[in-house]
Amino acid sequence: MRAQALDGSATSVLDLARRLGFLQIDPISTVAPPQYLVPFSRLGPYDRAELDRLLWEEKRLFEWNAFIYPIEDLPLIRARMLRRRTGKYAHERRGSEFLKANARFRRYVLRELEREGPLLSRELADHSTPTWEPDSRWWGTRNVSVMLELLHSRGQVAVVGRRDGQRLWDLAERWYPETDRVPLRDAEQLLAEKRRRAEGVRLERGELRAHPDLADGPVPERVTVLSPFDRLVYDRERAEALWGFRYRLEMYVPKARREYGYYVLPVLHGEHVVGRVEPVVDRAGGELRVLGAWGDTSRLDEALDDLARWLGVVRRPERV
Repeated sequence: MRAQALDGSATSVLDLARRLGFLQIDPISTVAPPQYLVPFSRLGPYDRAELDRLLWEEKRLFEWNAFIYPIEDLPLIRARMLRRRTGKYAHERRGSEFLKANARFRRYVLRELEREGPLLSRELADHSTPTWEPDSRWWGTRNVSVMLELLHSRGQVAVVGRRDGQRLWDLAERWYPETDRVPLRDAEQLLAEKRRRAEGVRLERGELRAHPDLADGPVPERVTVLSPFDRLVYDRERAEALWGFRYRLEMYVPKARREYGYYVLPVLHGEHVVGRVEPVVDRAGGELRVLGAWGDTSRLDEALDDLARWLGVVRRPERV
């Protein structure tokens, strides 16, 4: 809990991002996207605009590959960007084939961003030569998204903002600051150590091992809900080993086969994960409803009241 800043010690979104190492981005917003909900679990009802300011105005955080990192980690992530160009893995080689077959299209995208950027993907014409059938679940039917994602992963374009929830793209050289170069091996070692420290306790070969630099101590008896993408429960086997809490995200499970619900959030009480709840935000009606709750729900109302206040909605007291 202390390593994950769930002891109430985090002071701001920036402090939290530095301690956790990153925030994962996901568009699912049944309650709130994880990049916002994870800070809420630590900070309580904070100003969501703080994250956007840190990303798009102050540039103290940056977005890459569906994660948000502190800007001081850019040299480490840049090492990964450069590695993506080598085609070590099959999906990278496939991306390299697409870029090779679409050299003219690539030049067009970079030229338009230089002249007109920042731009949305839909503001770029599709002049591509497909080298594979786009997977419509991820890319849609236009290869503009494929090109931008490949250039982004290789550090040539950057996400520089959002317009109506859609990513704005620009040349990376205009967005990222200059940094020193770090060898890939060194970068991976540093990033791995950051992850181990932020996890606090790892499950290795069936045994729980605490990071040697972390101090033990009491954890406040606060109660909150966690995102399914929260690193406290992201390793499902570790969560089960720590608390006997078997957790699965069931939104991709057919409704008739779900054990609990579509988007169920773990409930944290003090230093224990004690239950789960399925809240749903009705934004049109301005309400927070609860479709179900399981386990120890003795202080769940407290957590739900905080959640509703943060989201700016009224909590419907009854549980459906």
